Amino acid sequence: MSGSPSFRFSRDARSNTAILALLALGFLALMTAGIAVIVVQQRTERDASLIEHTLAVENTINDFVRMVERTETARRGTLIDPAGGFLPIMAKAIVDAQTRLTQVKALTADNPAQQARAGALQQALDRYFAEARQSLNLDAGRRAQFYAQFHGDPGVLVFRSIRAGADRMMAEETRLLEQRNRAQDTTRALYYAILALCAALIGAIALITLAIMRRNIRDIEGSRAELHAMNTHLEELVTARTAELQRANAEIQRFAYIVSHDLRAPLVNVMGFTAELEAARQTIARQLEARRENGEAPPEDVQLAVDEDLPEAIGFIRSSTQRMDRLINAILRLSREGRRTLSPAPLDLSALVHEIVGTLQHRIHETGTEVTVDNLPTITSDRLAVEQILSNLIENALKYLDPKRPGRITVSAESAFGQVRIAIADNGRGIEPRDHERVFDLFRRSGAQDQPGEGIGLAHVRALAYRLGGFVEISSTPGEGSTFTVVLPLHFKPGDTDARTL
Repeated sequence: MSGSPSFRFSRDARSNTAILALLALGFLALMTAGIAVIVVQQRTERDASLIEHTLAVENTINDFVRMVERTETARRGTLIDPAGGFLPIMAKAIVDAQTRLTQVKALTADNPAQQARAGALQQALDRYFAEARQSLNLDAGRRAQFYAQFHGDPGVLVFRSIRAGADRMMAEETRLLEQRNRAQDTTRALYYAILALCAALIGAIALITLAIMRRNIRDIEGSRAELHAMNTHLEELVTARTAELQRANAEIQRFAYIVSHDLRAPLVNVMGFTAELEAARQTIARQLEARRENGEAPPEDVQLAVDEDLPEAIGFIRSSTQRMDRLINAILRLSREGRRTLSPAPLDLSALVHEIVGTLQHRIHETGTEVTVDNLPTITSDRLAVEQILSNLIENALKYLDPKRPGRITVSAESAFGQVRIAIADNGRGIEPRDHERVFDLFRRSGAQDQPGEGIGLAHVRALAYRLGGFVEISSTPGEGSTFTVVLPLHFKPGDTDARTL
């Protein structure tokens, strides 16, 4: 044996608990991985959105600087060559520069520092536009002076301050871009770390679960082999025991038959000699009567023996021999029933019970008993055996009714799991709990012995039920009634249960 059943059961229970715990842990890991993926995906989308926003701000600032540079280029071109056609370019560049700065303000609305810088750029841009318009209205003398002092031109200085302010904003956006790129990298690394951890955890759980399941499979295979060996041994043991029981049953049947026949011979002799004794008593009585008629008084003790003692003794002998004759007949009947071959056939229980009730109708009418027969199923069994079982139980119910109340007997049945349960319930005297099993013993009776019988009916019922592959149950309460339940297979196959007769 690989281990005791209790130990194996305990180990299997622990293994099942471990597998369930590991599966729960694996499910939790999958849920954690799913939640991590969602959270990291949201953070990645947020970081990507911030990076995209930063790039948009940088591009807009670059566009703004480019428009301001185009404005400055167009302004210088107009100062150098008033008729060169740079004024439309300058006008358009001024509009575009203002538009780009407005966009920068809108994009940096969430950044107070950048908003302050954008406000400073707006002020510088306004001064620059004012200087640019003023420089375009110079006369020839002042234009020459402007050329001489070009590097100190206020517009140029303002333009340079605009570029410096834009550079500061660009530096800030570059810093934010680097910060957000690092955050995105951190989020991505965290995402991969969580996935790797969950994958490792799930892999470990899978390996442990696989190991436990392999061990359980080995245990199951071992148990199956052990069970197969036990079944093989059990089948051999059952076959041997069945053969022994069959031999013992046959021997008991032969013994009962022989004993009953051997007992009958001396019993017949006793009954014959009882008749002879009765005849001798009568002869003596006639002689005593003849002497009395002749005037001779017989002794008193002789007359008493002839008139009272001898008839009483002969009566006791006769009643005892009659009782013994009934017992021998009962044993012979049981012996014959035990040897009878069972013949299963379809059997309508409702029709059979109605036939039994019909044969007892006189007794039912005498006792004023109400007999109810429910709708009973059809089974496959030996008709004679089932009829003897049911007739015995219904007759007992009639025999032991309570005279204090009207009798009521109900016969019902229900089928389930290949069996039929036939219940014969009455409202009779009932049976004491201590006698529930004893009433099935041979020649044993319970309660008041005011009804004829030898105490073999219920023993015969149980023996027949065993032969049919079933059994009999009793439920009874004194003063309330009894219910005898006969459990039989719906489809009886002979040969499997005959060894259980005794």
